[in-house]
Amino acid sequence: MTVAIVFALLVVGSVVFSLVSPWWFTPLASNWGTIDTTLIITFMITGVVFCALVLFMAYSMFRFRHREGIRAGYEPESGKLELWLTGLTSVGIAAMLAPGLVVWKDYVTVPPDAATVEVMGQQWGWAFRFPGADGVLGAVDPMRIDADNPFGLNPDDPHGGDDVLVEGGEVRLPVGKPVKLLLRSTDVLHDFYVPQFRAKMDLVPGMVTYFWFTPTMTGTFEILCAELCGVGHSAMRGTVIVVEPDAHQPWLDEYPTFAQAVRDTALAEAVRQGNSMNQ
Repeated sequence: MTVAIVFALLVVGSVVFSLVSPWWFTPLASNWGTIDTTLIITFMITGVVFCALVLFMAYSMFRFRHREGIRAGYEPESGKLELWLTGLTSVGIAAMLAPGLVVWKDYVTVPPDAATVEVMGQQWGWAFRFPGADGVLGAVDPMRIDADNPFGLNPDDPHGGDDVLVEGGEVRLPVGKPVKLLLRSTDVLHDFYVPQFRAKMDLVPGMVTYFWFTPTMTGTFEILCAELCGVGHSAMRGTVIVVEPDAHQPWLDEYPTFAQAVRDTALAEAVRQGNSMNQ
């Protein structure tokens, strides 16, 4: 009897906590409100199942509690009950999967007017690459990645010279413009995640993954790595600053292109060799 009351109170407490809890979604700052809707549908279905099962157990413990002179009836199986349980379970699973499949179709269908930005993850920081005036990202080769060429760009590719390289973990994106993020990792598994954007995706070594979103709110948002990637995992953070469209290009112009970075590296090497000879 006591356990049945505890189970019933557990259901009531869980429902009340879910309705008044201060821990809920962060404010939405992208076009992916459908992801929130899908999660809410899942919460509702699993919540109803949780309440039904726990209340059923509470009822069973009360209804069939031990009483003198009453013996339990033995019924090893019930075909009718199994059909009901199988049918209801199938409906519940379908109701949770169907919205996700609809959202996933939109998630992988990138708008034709989306801008392309490459995100490079490594232990434990973020870097970004924007296409230059030609609007095309240059070819890359993981074997070319080193301290002077952190993106592994092919210097012989004519499309790569004007690519803009943004290091330091901060990136700015224009509000209201769809953007496709190409994701690469130089070492281990990472995950690019901004809670307010909802969208996220793993960075898998040896692969290029992607997702897209449209920022809908200006402001500063923190980038988190959502995959355990080593001892510095908790410190692998960055910043996305969503700005008005006319403020984006001036910011981008502050960063060097790949061609400029190559010239600067060559100049620095020449100066270093000259100093060595003078010594």
